[in-house]
Amino acid sequence: MTATPTTTRSSVAEPVQRLLDAIASGAGLPDGLFTADAVLDATVPMWRYEAAGGEAVRAELAKWYGFPSHIETMRRRPFPGGETVEIGISWIENGVPHAGHQLHVLELSGDRIASDTVFCGGRWPAELLADMEAARAH
Repeated sequence: MTATPTTTRSSVAEPVQRLLDAIASGAGLPDGLFTADAVLDATVPMWRYEAAGGEAVRAELAKWYGFPSHIETMRRRPFPGGETVEIGISWIENGVPHAGHQLHVLELSGDRIASDTVFCGGRWPAELLADMEAARAH
């Protein structure tokens, strides 16, 4: 008989896991995930913008994660008061496969996210993914 190790989540890990679960589900971000004064600082291809207030952050990120997604790769690195999370995600949007690569620098306050600084490589549809794969082969 093999024992299964028991793990416990710290209060720091909990809001991060809730965010990751919401990204994967595509069902929207849960109420209470962000502090009332949370901020989003997002750098995306050819643009950078901010959202202030927990509901504004939640509404913006809900637009990003509106389809069930598969988290292909993930690296989680805790730091005092937060965590960085690098993800490679894929999803089907209107019948077209897509993928993306993101880095979230999350500052936490108890069981909520107080700040999300995001660096996003973009939303890559199947045709662009094929071009990237062909370029990698050379």
